[in-house]
Amino acid sequence: MTAYRRNFVPGGCFFFTVNLAERKLSLLTDHVDLLRRAFRETHQRHPFTIDAIVVLPDHLHTVWTLPEGDADFAMRWQLIKSTFSRGLARNERISQSRSTKGERGIWQRRYWEHTIRDDVDFARHVDYVHINPVKHGLVNRVRGWLPSSFHRHVQLGHYPADWAGDQSDDGRDYGERG
Repeated sequence: MTAYRRNFVPGGCFFFTVNLAERKLSLLTDHVDLLRRAFRETHQRHPFTIDAIVVLPDHLHTVWTLPEGDADFAMRWQLIKSTFSRGLARNERISQSRSTKGERGIWQRRYWEHTIRDDVDFARHVDYVHINPVKHGLVNRVRGWLPSSFHRHVQLGHYPADWAGDQSDDGRDYGERG
């Protein structure tokens, strides 16, 4: 087994990708209010800043900044995932391994985490978060996807309302469609 190490940086800024166990489901957008509640409850107990977020049907991307001296993003993800899962009916497929451990079958056990290195890295990851619904072919324009912090960033003046334009026939391959 690979010895995977998380980079716990107190007060750090991180990019995350978190996936459903069954990637063909649309639980996150179907139950986006429940997901928002899970984030809100976790944030109230263990503050952090959501710099950017996009919720897609089967996964989400987000950039967080943790409070000074705090590096425990893992506990926050555990709380968010478990709060969301408890709000759903128990009708998902559960593997023998998960059943033995008393786990639900909603989320992939692991998630992708990247420590943001500098302002350029931050900007690239925030852009990636916001362009993602276009990359997956869910909309032709970033502004067309509602469960996204893009709209807040437009209000704050960080992006023009038509940032990235219309991508319907741009001919580029983002490597994630299909």
